[in-house]
Amino acid sequence: MQPFSDRRAYLWIPYLVAALTAIALFFIPAFIIRPFTHQTARGLGLAMALRQRAPWGTLIAAFICLALVLVLWSAVNTWRKIALVFVMVLVTFSTVMARLNYFEWMFHPVDSAQFESASTSKLDKSETVLTVRYGSDARAYPILEMAYHHVLNDVVGGVPVAVTY
Repeated sequence: MQPFSDRRAYLWIPYLVAALTAIALFFIPAFIIRPFTHQTARGLGLAMALRQRAPWGTLIAAFICLALVLVLWSAVNTWRKIALVFVMVLVTFSTVMARLNYFEWMFHPVDSAQFESASTSKLDKSETVLTVRYGSDARAYPILEMAYHHVLNDVVGGVPVAVTY
């Protein structure tokens, strides 16, 4: 019969599987869904599916990791304890981040737009713009700027508008 400490060695496999699951549930969507990078429909579908399951998946994986760390802790040397702590920090980070909308941090709405007249604008003539016209008031919003911010709050012809791209 194997001593209990020898059997604990087999607990590293479920620990690492649970840890990698928690970390992947956060980092794969965060890596795929990035501004200004090519995203395939298949990759985006995978990222959204993982992101939808991430809150519960990371929580379950974190509890499994914590339980296994408590069992493994007394039987490992200092370097392995450091590894356990490091991995648990990544798992905890992933578990917290899976519950936040970190995409909002990347895309800040523009609350007070500043405009130039067409004659003083430094836009290239080939640059694409979104336009809004209400009555005699008109605005043009450069696509390159809108692609970063995605939302711009403005007033056109006295009417508040939210311009999105």
